[in-house]
Amino acid sequence: MEKQALEKAIWWANNDTFDTESRKEIQKLIDQDDKKEITERFYKDLEFGTGGIRSILGAGINRINKYTIRKASQAIADEILACDTSGKPKIAISYDCRHQSLELAREAAGVYAANGILAIIFEHLNPVPLLSFSVRYHQANAGVMVTASHNPKAYNGYKVFWNDGAQVTPPNDESIITRYNNLADFAALKHMDFETGVKNGLIQLVGEQVENAYHDAILKAAINPKLCQESGHELKIVYTPIHGSALVPCTTALKRMGFTNVAVVEAQSKPDGDFPTVKSPNPENPEALAMAVEQMKQTGADLVMGSDPDGDRVGIAFIEKGEVVYLNGNQIGTLMLHYILENLQQQKRLPANPYFVKTIVTTPLQETIAAAFNVTTENTLTGFKWICGRMNEIERTQKDRNFIFGTEESFGYLNHTNVRDKDGISSITLLSEITLWYKKKNMSLIAALDEIYTKYGFSYEHLLSLDYFGKEGAEKINRIMERFRNLGDDIMGRKAIVVEDYKNGYKNFPKSNVLGYHFEGGDRLYLRPSGTEPKIKFYIMVQEQQGELATKKSRADKKVQDFLAFIHAQANEA
Repeated sequence: MEKQALEKAIWWANNDTFDTESRKEIQKLIDQDDKKEITERFYKDLEFGTGGIRSILGAGINRINKYTIRKASQAIADEILACDTSGKPKIAISYDCRHQSLELAREAAGVYAANGILAIIFEHLNPVPLLSFSVRYHQANAGVMVTASHNPKAYNGYKVFWNDGAQVTPPNDESIITRYNNLADFAALKHMDFETGVKNGLIQLVGEQVENAYHDAILKAAINPKLCQESGHELKIVYTPIHGSALVPCTTALKRMGFTNVAVVEAQSKPDGDFPTVKSPNPENPEALAMAVEQMKQTGADLVMGSDPDGDRVGIAFIEKGEVVYLNGNQIGTLMLHYILENLQQQKRLPANPYFVKTIVTTPLQETIAAAFNVTTENTLTGFKWICGRMNEIERTQKDRNFIFGTEESFGYLNHTNVRDKDGISSITLLSEITLWYKKKNMSLIAALDEIYTKYGFSYEHLLSLDYFGKEGAEKINRIMERFRNLGDDIMGRKAIVVEDYKNGYKNFPKSNVLGYHFEGGDRLYLRPSGTEPKIKFYIMVQEQQGELATKKSRADKKVQDFLAFIHAQANEA
């Protein structure tokens, strides 16, 4: 492997297809005899994961750079042209705050323009929800977003969306991957200078008109708009975009909804690909919200909300009995689902044949809640590409059914049909609405959750992520998956009543490297390698139905600790 990687590195360093800076970067590694770094950059081509490519920025075939972006764009362009029936193909493009995002988005636009595909690109950075909306608004054949979501600052990536505004799914993603793998000659990739593309009408800049249409759409999704307009000022909010792309969309959406008492964390307000105030710009992690929480303490705000760099996730915090509370993704989604269903039912606005969509690793408590309102649950594989893929499939084949809500445990939510990906902007307005609703009832979000637990049963979830980097890490993750497969249905002495192995396909689900275990009483355990990061994730979900709420919580915590000890032991042995 090292020899093959070195040969490819020498090829890159001596190939005048690549610019001087890129060639020097690789030649320096060769001169330093940096075998590990050369191997990491050249032991494989970048692979399409959950909807695109993602890696560390840098020269090489296993890195994000303008050449791998051009290669991916050419593969997508070929697929668009093969599928287009209009004769006027077009693609929507957006980008976030990361290093080189603007430059890489323009490189992509140049490829599409050179292939005769109209590239519709935002004139300034905009988050994922706006890109998905733009695909649908312009009736484009596809869309691409230059982003690495909440990965560390060294990363960038390229998310691919299809004509429905959702991340690309089979068969198109498989076809794009095949096309990408067959593009061996970087010199043969079509490309046009960005300014030339604009001048020739093959690249079109868009902005305010699309943004206003998006805000109009999510405003209509409000459950209690009158409450928000009349009392929104009573909710004191601290918001942080964590140096990302969602500042303007989020503050605009909150203001239009009626939430005017919003303070932004100034030190984190400007887009900055270095993310200088955080270790990781991931609002799922309490550390990323630390500055906002401190501001909440100083100002007596009701709620902290933060979005990730590409604006599709949201994390929250608030103070309960003097302590800072961070809700996990399952708790937020549960609050949202229950609020939407309870209010729509009270308002007699719950449509006929309603359904909501969640992933298999999202809390089963939501299935119980949905059933209580006669709402059907649709389960999918992990990732919003599958949630929205299922939405689109139902929209095509079962037109009498009505979408209510989509959620996954990793802090992603969708409460309207104008976007086909998780929408951190509409999620922030919905969370504000929910918090205001309960504040008017003199209830905190913890009290609201406890009320749900008391009525529907207690559910406690824990996510464990184990990081393993590079080629050796990928091999370690594979060993862990196979070790669990070899355990059969015996998990820490408990017999799983259902074992779901999606590797070769399970029921009607696509093939995926995922394992799931269902136990008596409703407990579940799932494990899967991440499609976008060098880690393996374990999803622990425990249920407690009997006894007082405090007793349920204590028993659930003990179960989680037992699961964690077992998982660590197995991972260490793999």
